[in-house]
Amino acid sequence: MKTFFLSLALLAVVSFDSLQYKESDEKQQVNATLDAWHKAAAEANYNAYFGMMTEDAIFIGTDPTENWDLKAFQAFAKPYFDKGKAWDFKAMERHVYFDKSGKLAWFDELLNTQMKICRGSGVLVKIDKEWKIKHYVLSMTIPNDNTNEVIKIIAPIEDALIQKGRSK
Repeated sequence: MKTFFLSLALLAVVSFDSLQYKESDEKQQVNATLDAWHKAAAEANYNAYFGMMTEDAIFIGTDPTENWDLKAFQAFAKPYFDKGKAWDFKAMERHVYFDKSGKLAWFDELLNTQMKICRGSGVLVKIDKEWKIKHYVLSMTIPNDNTNEVIKIIAPIEDALIQKGRSK
């Protein structure tokens, strides 16, 4: 009986270690995908960049009007890529999480960008053996102490958008 419980405990430890290793490996793959995606933009590699997104991907940019499906985002981004450099985002910090199936991941990241520190967040899905970006949100960060100054700058533009949104 002692041997049975010892074997069961050993199996649980080995299974747990195996599960942790798999998640760690998947986390490395997600990080590598996101890093390669940001690098493709910095190098203006249009095909590589958009090849890392799902066909039904959504990209939400920093402007309140920027909520694009893949085709609309490609049309917006193409002129930037054609100029030889789109944007250059470098992850400073990233947190990655998985659902129980291991085929869905979500993340948040702080980015060093030409707009200074931005926050990215999104969802990736595992298709076959590849992680693809399904949803991405880019946000500019605002220090809390500067919120009132920023509101004064954006108020005229966003008040008009709010009015337009109310009339729908």
